[in-house]
Formats: sequence, C-alpha cells, structure tokens
Amino acid sequence: MKQYEAVIKTIENLGGVATLGQLNQEVFNIKNCTWETKTPFASIRRIVQLRPEIYKIRPGLYGLIRMKKQNEGKGIFEETKNNKNTKEIVEFNHNYYQGILLQLGSLKQLETFIPNQDKNKKFLNQTLGNFRTLQVIPQFSYPNIVQRSSTIDVIWFNDRGLPHSFFEVEHSTDIQNSLLKFNDLQDFYVRMVIVADKVRKEEYENKIKYSSFKEIQKRVSFLDYEGLNKQYESIIEQQKFNFIL
Repeated sequence: MKQYEAVIKTIENLGGVATLGQLNQEVFNIKNCTWETKTPFASIRRIVQLRPEIYKIRPGLYGLIRMKKQNEGKGIFEETKNNKNTKEIVEFNHNYYQGILLQLGSLKQLETFIPNQDKNKKFLNQTLGNFRTLQVIPQFSYPNIVQRSSTIDVIWFNDRGLPHSFFEVEHSTDIQNSLLKFNDLQDFYVRMVIVADKVRKEEYENKIKYSSFKEIQKRVSFLDYEGLNKQYESIIEQQKFNFIL
C-alpha cells in the first residue's frame, strides 16, 4: 500500500475526518505500508495538503472529499470567509479547540475537566465528555471557588488534584468575560490562557491592560489556534521517539 493510500484509509477509519495529530498517531497502524523516510510526519503533512482526495476543513483538520456530505451531516463544515461567523461554525470551533486541549492535556499526563454542560457537545465523531478524564471537578478549595472554576472551558489538573492550567476558548464571545473569571481566581498559582484566533490578539492585549486586571496582567497568556495545533501535533510526534531530551 502506498503512503497516501494509508493516510486516506486512516481518515476513513476515523470516520471521514481526522486531525493531523490523529493521523500521526494512527497511520502507522496500517499494514502493508512502509515509512522508511526519516521525516514521516512531513510526508503525512504533504499528503494531506496535496492529495485531491483530501480537503482541508480548518488548520490541522482534514476530511475525505467523498465523505464531505457525510461530514457536513454531522456538523463538520469546511470553514470559509463566507461562513466563519455562522452559528454552526462558531459552535464547532469552540467545541473543536476544547477537544484539542483535552487531548493535549492527556498527552502531557495531566487530568482534564470541562464544564458538565459541555460534556455532550460534539468533538468530531465523539462527544467532549469522552475525552475528559475527570467526571467531577476536584474539590481543591472553598465551594464558591470550585464552583467558579467549574465554568472554565478546559482545566488541566496535576497529580495532586490542583489546577495546573485554566483555558478559555474565545472564538466569538467577549474576551473580557474570560478575564473576569481569571481575575476571580487570581489567588491560585495556575497558568491562565486565552485561546483564540490570532486576529483577536490585539483585542486581548487592549483588554488585559485595563486597570481592573492589573493583578493578572503578567499571568495570563494568549495562544492562537495555529500555535495550539502545532503544539498538539508536536507532542504526538515526540512520542514516536525512544528518548526525549
């Protein structure tokens, strides 16, 4: 089997759509296909970008052309300039990046949590609840603090049951609302991250300068979608090495 055929078969096995990270994990399980190149991940990336059987849904996410209607029936639409602000695309993107954050947290050997109201939302061909490792948020502080934390889009917890990182995915809603959450939780030694399209970075930079956010200005970071995808793909690639420096 040729390498591009193995990539196509892997996308098919995953339901017609796959992240580049999933491909990097699963494609080597296809029998009768050899990857003797020293740069197999570059080869996979080139295949999804160039093969006519594959279309780009958004950065880092690809589908099979012959299953495009099936994907759209499941709410997985190719993002374009014309539809990027529609309700369907906005909801999909928010859920999608929550799912990427959940997977990335697990890859880093951390426990993960999302709000209960999000657990039944779709992430590709599954629900977000299938990817969080914690069904109940740890009672790491006073009840009112834990309750406030439980509304954060994604939380990573360390092995002591304490928050490691707070993530708020801001695709279209007001970034200030997320900063207010972070401000309420400033007494915890925890990373706070706004995840959004890179076009919103200027908006973030303007709002984090508000005097009301003085105490968290140096503690909150901005991570764009492309950077998140690259880190997700990178950690999967690293797992293929026998030894990591």
